[in-house]
Amino acid sequence: MRIWQYIQSVLPGFLLCGLITILAYGAEWLEVQLTGHCFMDALVFSIILGTAVHSILGMNPVFRKGVNFSAKYLLELAIVLLGASVSLTIIQTLGPLLLLVVIIIVALAITASYTIGRLLGLPEKQAMLVACGNSICGNSAIVAIAPVIDADSEDIASAIAFSATLGIIVVLALPAFANSFAIDPHRFGIFAGMTVYAVPQVLAATAPVSTISVHFGTLVKLMRVLMLGPVILILGVRAGRKAEIEAEKSTGKSLRLNQLVPWFIIGFFLMIALQSVGAIPEAAMPPIKSATTLLTILSMAGLGLMVDVKSVFASSGRVLATGTLSILFLGALGASAIALLSL
Repeated sequence: MRIWQYIQSVLPGFLLCGLITILAYGAEWLEVQLTGHCFMDALVFSIILGTAVHSILGMNPVFRKGVNFSAKYLLELAIVLLGASVSLTIIQTLGPLLLLVVIIIVALAITASYTIGRLLGLPEKQAMLVACGNSICGNSAIVAIAPVIDADSEDIASAIAFSATLGIIVVLALPAFANSFAIDPHRFGIFAGMTVYAVPQVLAATAPVSTISVHFGTLVKLMRVLMLGPVILILGVRAGRKAEIEAEKSTGKSLRLNQLVPWFIIGFFLMIALQSVGAIPEAAMPPIKSATTLLTILSMAGLGLMVDVKSVFASSGRVLATGTLSILFLGALGASAIALLSL
């Protein structure tokens, strides 16, 4: 009986998130039909539409429980499934040297981006979201990191909105830059893989240049995606340690392991391990990826429905400045590594 009552309380908000998700997919389809490209995916449309609904119509209390459920638990489940898309076999393709370069660049980029954000006045969690989004894989990193550091919905919304804007600018600018300066396709692919946010955006940025650029850009980008796991673990342990210190101060008791490391982080790494040893059938990968995308977009609809648009725009200038300076720093790091190591 209690389960049925819980379902009844969650259902209205969940269905509202589902409706926004359908509209987001429709907006993405229309964008592709009109322009031939997917500059803003359904994830971004979902959070924008959710925020618009909340800002224009408000939030009826009957929807609140289902919206919170979608924004939290569906997102955590999506993060677990995301692990199935991360395979360690990519290291064998490009070798340990390039992996080491990517690790160093990502670490430096996160540190620099976070520092820039804090100096520009961004809150700690928002600065970390922007730093990880810029340095690893854009929206996917922001979405995965957010529950680990317990970020506010407004921080997530602004980080995603402005990383999406910068991502579009970078994708449009890079091919023109490569063609204008006749950059070697192999090196351009590596550079694009080190700087562009998402895998589909890497394809969009490198395809106009050459097939070689697409190949190397995608492989390097996937190496950056591999960094998501270690970063999630480090931030999770850091957040858990902070919580443990607070618990010891207030109660005198230490937290249990499951309180120090959230369940979805453990699930994320378990999926990586299963994928890397070939325990997940190849035929299962497309449905898993589709489910991951759907759950993420549903959760972003819920998150958007929790957002006050005034809070997002209040920090928009600082977020955009942080993102711009961060992507320039990341580009300089990538270009320096390619030149110094003759990659």
